[in-house]
Amino acid sequence: MAHASAQRGKATRQRLLDAAVALVSEVGWGGVSTRLVAERAGVAPGVVHYHFPSVTDLLVAAGLGFTGDLLDGFAAELAARAEIGEGVDWMLGELSRYSGTDPASLLVVEMFLASTRVPELRVRLREQLVTFRARVASWLTERGYRGEDALGAATMLAASVDGMLLHRALDPDFDLAAMAGPLRTMLGL
Repeated sequence: MAHASAQRGKATRQRLLDAAVALVSEVGWGGVSTRLVAERAGVAPGVVHYHFPSVTDLLVAAGLGFTGDLLDGFAAELAARAEIGEGVDWMLGELSRYSGTDPASLLVVEMFLASTRVPELRVRLREQLVTFRARVASWLTERGYRGEDALGAATMLAASVDGMLLHRALDPDFDLAAMAGPLRTMLGL
């Protein structure tokens, strides 16, 4: 019986996290409330605070879970690419899935903004980014990157991805394919 109760609690917690992720992209980080999360998750408002001390704690957990999965998946897919040029092409193709105004892009932008006001989010999001950049630097080194600073190149590549998504949000005609040449040049290819 205790096992079934624990499973229900875990499922409820996941519904709350999923609801928070969806709501941030719809109403913004500051627009998410206990009531909205509870309604979206199909639970009473008190259940939200049973699982999370505050809405901010819920948003931090939900956002970091999302970005952690996103960055892990991105790094794993990049690692599957045998050559740096192939990785650049894959990355640009992957970015084409994001308009800059889609729910995932909006969540990430909201998290970056919120991290300027929520110290725990800033620290933990930074940790995720540092880990991601280190994984990309290792991939670059393993693929024969000829530059002196693979970590610097990985940081520029990650920042370029963020910047391209921001530009796409403002300019739907932004041509990702046109970025292949500059990225290859930046990486010394």
